Amino acid sequence: MSYYDDFSKKKMTKRDHLREDAKKGEDETSFRRGMKKNTLSRGQQVDKVHARITNNAEKSKTKTAVNNRPSAQKSPKKPVEQLDISDINREPENLLTGRNPIREAIKTGRDIEKLLVAKGDLSGTAREIIAMAREARIPVQMVERTRLDEITRNHQGMIAYASAYQYADVDDMLKDAQQKGEPPFLVILDGVTDPHNLGAVIRTAAAVGAHGVIVPERRAVGLTPAAVKAAAGSIEHIKVARVTNIVKEIGELKKHGIWFYAADAAGKSFREIDFSGPCALVIGSEGDGISRLVTENCDYLVSIPMKNPDIESLNASVAAGILMYAVASNR
Repeated sequence: MSYYDDFSKKKMTKRDHLREDAKKGEDETSFRRGMKKNTLSRGQQVDKVHARITNNAEKSKTKTAVNNRPSAQKSPKKPVEQLDISDINREPENLLTGRNPIREAIKTGRDIEKLLVAKGDLSGTAREIIAMAREARIPVQMVERTRLDEITRNHQGMIAYASAYQYADVDDMLKDAQQKGEPPFLVILDGVTDPHNLGAVIRTAAAVGAHGVIVPERRAVGLTPAAVKAAAGSIEHIKVARVTNIVKEIGELKKHGIWFYAADAAGKSFREIDFSGPCALVIGSEGDGISRLVTENCDYLVSIPMKNPDIESLNASVAAGILMYAVASNR
């Protein structure tokens, strides 16, 4: 090997090495790839690098502009509503607390739904108020003092719930029917405890022209604020009475020639009943229905046919509405 041969080997470029590898039958693809990379001149390589830098700068500007663009989907923040703490601690409007206010309310004949009295030794004033309440046929319940504490603080051992509307007498309902020259049409609710059901029944009864709605004093809802609100103003157009004993009241009304129809699934279809005469519909609670004694004192059992056998009963106010319109259609 001459000096020039050895020098030429030391000065072999990358292209020469790739060519040698290709001649020996090794990777032909690597030879072409190497040729392609080295086909650019020095100036072209500088231009390529400059173009890459410029392209990256433009992408960075575009990304910044997108991030700074106001989003159309984001709505302006709404101010946080301030919570009125007084609404939380506000007592019901029909709540009477303290012995003197309760005694005066009973004296003036104001309608009271019930009287809650704390258990324990009762003073002379407390015993006097309880006696007045029972004489006025106001339900009296003896409860733990802690229950009264949960309702209000300054209760003096007793709390009364006043009615949201004045009750009428059953006799006034009969006089109203007589003045209008119509056979009496009454609706009696037995054990209905939901105020919204009571309000809905009152509203429908006023719409069909019934002369009054009767509710019992115990184990039933009365004219509470929720019931009056559910009646949606119709309480001004119909009388509502509260009686001590439903069975006894039925016996008294029968003396006026009124027939009683109890809503019961075992009864005859309402389409087969003649409601043209003096009548009273008796509606029970959705769960328990009409009590046994009340049912036994009614003249007829009336049912609402169900096309779907899987449905056993209807809501009390819905059933009452169907039957009330059945009575109205016979008049």
